[in-house]
Amino acid sequence: MFKQSGWAAALAAAALTCAPAQAREVVSFGADAAPGTIVVRTGERRLYFVNGDGTAIRYPVAVGKAGKQWTGYARIDGKYVQPAWSPPAEVKRDNPRLPDVIAGGSPRNPMGAAALTLDRGEYAIHGTNRPGSIGTFASYGCIRMYNQDVVDLFGRVAVGTQVVVTQ
Repeated sequence: MFKQSGWAAALAAAALTCAPAQAREVVSFGADAAPGTIVVRTGERRLYFVNGDGTAIRYPVAVGKAGKQWTGYARIDGKYVQPAWSPPAEVKRDNPRLPDVIAGGSPRNPMGAAALTLDRGEYAIHGTNRPGSIGTFASYGCIRMYNQDVVDLFGRVAVGTQVVVTQ
């Protein structure tokens, strides 16, 4: 599903070519979650990175469209910069004209600047080539972020980071 492309230079370049100025912000966060946990609140279309001091970094996101949402626990099982993307079978079935693989860095690649894959099927937290979708119900279950925000989150998390997705 994801193949690694270039690395440090690509990440830096991606961060510089991103759409809106800083969409993330530090907010009060009282939920019971360990520092370093990612909490996605689907109904809010927000992702929180828990700091552990009563605050979290809040990012706007796009989430699964009706019938494609999920809730529960996952862990990050991979970190990729400008990954190539192979559409999952369900996406390919709905969009048969999609190629089998879209190269990393291509403007047609929906993974954007970086992807954090989850140990729960074919889901990821990733950038996007459609920044206008942020704040909507748009995906097949993945969590989309502005490219500059996924680059920021990428630098804060490690493989194994816990992800909690709620309504």
